[in-house]
Amino acid sequence: MFMNNMVIENKPGCIEATARILGDKWTPLLVRALAIGPRRFCELQKATSNINPRTLSARLVWLEQNGIVVRATRVSTPPCTEYALTQKGDDLVPVLRTMAAWGDKYGTPATS
Repeated sequence: MFMNNMVIENKPGCIEATARILGDKWTPLLVRALAIGPRRFCELQKATSNINPRTLSARLVWLEQNGIVVRATRVSTPPCTEYALTQKGDDLVPVLRTMAAWGDKYGTPATS
């Protein structure tokens, strides 16, 4: 039964907007990895259980286009590209902490 006084969203669509960003398999893991600071591509690959490089590249482009991460290339030999969270991306960290607390409380889901 839905209770009218049980409002979760300040305005309709807030949860949907968040789910569009965090609703895939890799984004929460990438945000978690970047929460501690900028990372290079290979570091992100290792931090996300060896995500396929093509998938990682596509996900990073999508996150950059959506203002979650920023890419910076340092002039060096060889050139070094790092990814970091933007303020918008950093604002997702408390959401991940809440997800982690829920996962800690209820454990891993049963496999079918």
